[in-house]
Amino acid sequence: MTNEHIGQEEEPEIIYIPDEEGNEEEFEVIMKFEVDGSDAKYMMVVPLDSEDEESDEVYAFRYEEDGDDLQLFMIENDEEWAIVEETFNTLVDELDGGAEND
Repeated sequence: MTNEHIGQEEEPEIIYIPDEEGNEEEFEVIMKFEVDGSDAKYMMVVPLDSEDEESDEVYAFRYEEDGDDLQLFMIENDEEWAIVEETFNTLVDELDGGAEND
């Protein structure tokens, strides 16, 4: 499992994802990771311009990079979603635990 962004103080990575009407919305990438035993890469993003500041909505996508091109794929398979959710929760738990030990 690799984790590229947790614990690093750097500029946030911003991506633009078109909505149903074709309007591009800004999202901040909060985490990228790979699932053990798989070549699939995933990213977790949160909307930057959330109208509801209390909302903690996190979106997950499988992605592929081809040079500077980034392709996002919806996770539509329940089994794949369960693996991504479990990996994300494990990484968040490790981050939370690591922060307490500092």
